[in-house]
Amino acid sequence: MAKFQGQLLLASARLMDPNFVRTVVLMVQHDAKGSLGLVVNRPLEITIQQACEQALDTQCSVEGMLHQGGPCEGPLMVLHEYEDKADLTVTPGVYFTTEKDKIEWLLQNNDRSIKFFVGYAGWGPGQLEAEMETGSWVTAAASDHRVFDEDERQWMRLMTEVTLGQSIDPRMIPDDPSLN
Repeated sequence: MAKFQGQLLLASARLMDPNFVRTVVLMVQHDAKGSLGLVVNRPLEITIQQACEQALDTQCSVEGMLHQGGPCEGPLMVLHEYEDKADLTVTPGVYFTTEKDKIEWLLQNNDRSIKFFVGYAGWGPGQLEAEMETGSWVTAAASDHRVFDEDERQWMRLMTEVTLGQSIDPRMIPDDPSLN
């Protein structure tokens, strides 16, 4: 049943929910009880350091933006490359953590790729499968490079690779379609 865990979901044009327009969602968990994913391409206007100072009243050495993981409220969540600090392995080289002690360690040790999230995307039992049947999502293989990518064109690039890449070598597709 965990067939979507470790996959990227790309919001298709059929998905009308404004929370997910042009999103790339990493599926962290997927089983009979439901699904949990994190939107990896929605950085907020606040850095992780600013959030630490405001919300946690603590210093941190992590640079980068805090991300909006989805419309559902939840604990602070982290995707990272530290296997020994994992609550769950999402896909090889990408680990998920919500445990406070591990997050505090991650805030101080960041010589590897790391993303912090507030909120998450959640689906009840069978809900994601129903959305897949209506063509709301397109799947793509997840990798550490794709998960930790900070390119603002990530959704467009991945969607082009997945759709046009089936019949055209993706390396031949220009970033700017007007160059065709």
